[in-house]
Amino acid sequence: MELLQLKYFQVVARLEHISKAAEELYVSQPALSKTISQLEKELGIRLFDRNGKYIKLNRYGKAFCAKVELALKTLEDAKHELKDMSNDPCEEIRLVVLASSHLLPELLSRFREQYPQVRFRLMQHLTNSNSQPDFDLCISAFPLTTRQIEHTPLLRESILLAVPLDHPLAKQSRVKLNELKNEKFIVLKKGKELRKITDVICKEQNFVPQITFESDDPATVRGLIRAKQGIGFIPEVTWGGSTGKDVKLLKIEEGTFERTIFLAWNNGGYVTDLQQIFRQFVIDYFKHLPSGMPHEYI
Repeated sequence: MELLQLKYFQVVARLEHISKAAEELYVSQPALSKTISQLEKELGIRLFDRNGKYIKLNRYGKAFCAKVELALKTLEDAKHELKDMSNDPCEEIRLVVLASSHLLPELLSRFREQYPQVRFRLMQHLTNSNSQPDFDLCISAFPLTTRQIEHTPLLRESILLAVPLDHPLAKQSRVKLNELKNEKFIVLKKGKELRKITDVICKEQNFVPQITFESDDPATVRGLIRAKQGIGFIPEVTWGGSTGKDVKLLKIEEGTFERTIFLAWNNGGYVTDLQQIFRQFVIDYFKHLPSGMPHEYI
């Protein structure tokens, strides 16, 4: 049994799809299928149930996958620990960013001014791992509450209404939801964290926005509002200043239009000195944002 077999199995088990796994691993489908078959032959048991081109992890595969992920995580921890012991400055930090991506360039550039050798692997989604989190830190608008993850709030911010500067509502500083029933909204697509929050708040207030544009890119949402194609919801701090001078931000009177940004980290294994330093750096960075509420008061 080889380490490469286990790494390939881990990806196939996560995706339950040979062609997608082969694409992610940059190997051919026949080569990947052969590797998995050889692993099953060595173990003397099938790990997947197969139905044509579809595969599904069976109960033996699920049990084996949990052990494989633990073993690979232990090896990864050992590698990080040895780097710490050797004072190797060239370290990778795996950072998932589900919210506040607008702030990321400045945050990372400031950190790399102090630690120029650090490498970042940036991701914008969480994988459906069966056990071990596949990140070191994660910035999100929801607390991650799985067994091996700890989190702390970074800031709480208002969610405002953004309208083009020449829109009739731009003469106001506040707005009621019933004034928006005929307006066209530009929103993030379903599944995005800001969209989840605003959908819940609007439902609580019995308000259904008329959606004209839906995008998975926050910059596109802001650009379409600037282009006078509609109005939209904008987080006050983490998107602050990104809309430009052609957009007016209004406070929404009904409901609690706000969200909390969290920092989560994987506490299920070895944490390097640099990971701890970066964690505190992120906390301090958010604490000193303009209009940001210090995390200890949340």
